[in-house]
Amino acid sequence: MLTRTTLTAKPDMIEKKWYVIDAEGQTLGRLAAEAAAILRGKNKPYFSTNIDTGDYVIVINADKIKLTGRKLEQKRYYRHTGYPGGLRSISAGELLQTKPELVVEKAIKGMLPHNKLGRAQAKKLHVYAGPEHKQAAQKPEVYTLRG
Repeated sequence: MLTRTTLTAKPDMIEKKWYVIDAEGQTLGRLAAEAAAILRGKNKPYFSTNIDTGDYVIVINADKIKLTGRKLEQKRYYRHTGYPGGLRSISAGELLQTKPELVVEKAIKGMLPHNKLGRAQAKKLHVYAGPEHKQAAQKPEVYTLRG
């Protein structure tokens, strides 16, 4: 009789890599979905939902990201100051002008699990508005998006 066992990732078998994704001309949602999959480790054969098997992701040129439709005017980001009546909102277009890294960060972090593991995976994300990044010493590989 043939018995099969499921491979569970162990901490000693996890090999972390660094990837650079160029966001220039890419659609926000498609870029965020692939970056989140890399951060979670879903691109590896030994993916486990309860262990951080993901890699590090560096996103450059966040200021050149593309939003489809009328999202620049209609999509809004909300935050609360903590005081009564302190709900503040900003459109995606305004946020892209002032802090383009936040638009990409929020999209990717929203696709990660909302628990301790997701917060640990989010720490492996580095987003830069321009073409330069500070992680050259890690020798990151260039990742080309599918599609």
